[in-house]
Amino acid sequence: MAEPVDIGRTFGALMVGGIIATLFCGITQAQVFVFFKLYPNDRFPLKLLVLAVWLLDTLHTVFITHSLWDHLIEHFGDASRIDWIPWSLALTIALTAVLTFGVHWFFIYRIYKCPFLAPISLPSSSDPSHVSVSDNNIWLCIPLGAMACARVAFACLTTAKLVTLRSLTEFVRLYTWSFTSGLTLSSVLDIFITALMCWLLRRRQNKNSSMNYVLDALMLYTFENGAITMAATCMSLITWLTMPHNLIFMAIHFVISKFYANSLLTTLNTRQNLKPGHRTQNSGSATAHKPIMFTEIFKQSHLKQFSTTVHDETQTVAPKLEVNVDRETTTHASSTDPQKSISEYTWKHDDNHEAMKKV
Repeated sequence: MAEPVDIGRTFGALMVGGIIATLFCGITQAQVFVFFKLYPNDRFPLKLLVLAVWLLDTLHTVFITHSLWDHLIEHFGDASRIDWIPWSLALTIALTAVLTFGVHWFFIYRIYKCPFLAPISLPSSSDPSHVSVSDNNIWLCIPLGAMACARVAFACLTTAKLVTLRSLTEFVRLYTWSFTSGLTLSSVLDIFITALMCWLLRRRQNKNSSMNYVLDALMLYTFENGAITMAATCMSLITWLTMPHNLIFMAIHFVISKFYANSLLTTLNTRQNLKPGHRTQNSGSATAHKPIMFTEIFKQSHLKQFSTTVHDETQTVAPKLEVNVDRETTTHASSTDPQKSISEYTWKHDDNHEAMKKV
């Protein structure tokens, strides 16, 4: 007797994961728009990286949609297809690995450029240029880069075998180690990158330094981004090892690339919030760190438009009060006493004034 098919943990899991991944894809589109709006003068390689992340994330969403269409629409009700792996579903693994590779290398490059020691900690007689980042951090970046390359290699092997075998059961029997190695390397790499960046930034802090605010914010962003991506990767790895014969691990894997894309874009878009001009008295509060911001021109134009609208509405709604004053002065020339000069005032109010006074 054939085992009952668990639709909820297979097709249902894919559907939920696809919906969540599509929502995060929309956030990625907004982040890309904000990046080009805030930083139109950034270097071309950085713009190229953002465009590549946007393209990979969009293709990833398209392949997710195609795989869901194949399972839920084109072969609706066909329980025998539950073990079938569409080519689009297999390619999502490779796209996730390539996107993750680009994000990892971005953060590895930041580790490479981060000074190993704070310049103020050097003796006054020494030359700060001798503490070159390439002399100190390159030995940290080489193993990280090797791990990133190995992670992509395992992911490409997993994709190739899934496309060839077209069977989840056969892949679990023959190549479980491939997918496990890729997810494990990704999780370990996230831990190392996050720990190293926080450690390097922490070493640059000094007492009574105005840069401590910026360094604290950078460490906060680094920890948040690394924790989110590592948590998603670990959850996918755990579900893969404990439940390899359903597709819950793949549903979580759908969201991994979205987290990596948004971690990169959030890091880029929050640079303006770290400028000295944006520091306020409440910079230590939770509201000081915002991942998406708009330019001051954008906010001022909308504020001006809002105040103009309110002013126009006030002029339209508020009633007009008119008071006509006629002053008549009569001086008696026959009197020699200046105190005998008489001034008479006659006030005439319009009917509109009397009506408004009653109101």
